[in-house]
Amino acid sequence: MKQVLTGEQVERAVERLCKAVIAELPDDSPIAVIGIRTRGETLAQRIVDRIQALKTKHNVHHGVLDITFYRDDLSRRRGAPLVRATEIDFDLDDTWVLLVDDVLQTGRSIRAALDALHDFGRPKVIRLAVLIDRGGRELPISADIVAKEIKVPPNQRVQVRLKENDGQEGVFIIKKS
Repeated sequence: MKQVLTGEQVERAVERLCKAVIAELPDDSPIAVIGIRTRGETLAQRIVDRIQALKTKHNVHHGVLDITFYRDDLSRRRGAPLVRATEIDFDLDDTWVLLVDDVLQTGRSIRAALDALHDFGRPKVIRLAVLIDRGGRELPISADIVAKEIKVPPNQRVQVRLKENDGQEGVFIIKKS
């Protein structure tokens, strides 16, 4: 395991992400920040907290999306899938949506998330923000806002650790088993 970002560097990357998001916020439509479980959910909460801390005029909805049943590899996984609740208790119709995840690689999780979001309405626009873009796309999907790009060989994976989920902060490169 190789650490590529320390906790302090993760915090600075999240701050850059938040500033970029705030610069993109529209004035003319409702706003929703939706995190993909699990670490995307945590990052989305941090973004919402920073937006609200600035006391902007924006009313920001916050949601959490579980994409388990929308994944295209569900039948290939061993054992029962871990399914948790999706928490979107607001209307997405004509809403400016920021979809948040920790790592973007193949694009398949984002495709699943887009499919899931459309079950909740028809957003005006969907933007994607990720902490880490590691490359390796299999689908034509890219993030609108990226905190950090890290090129990682296919035989390795990126692991993001956040204090709310893992008790520590950092980004690590790990060999696939």
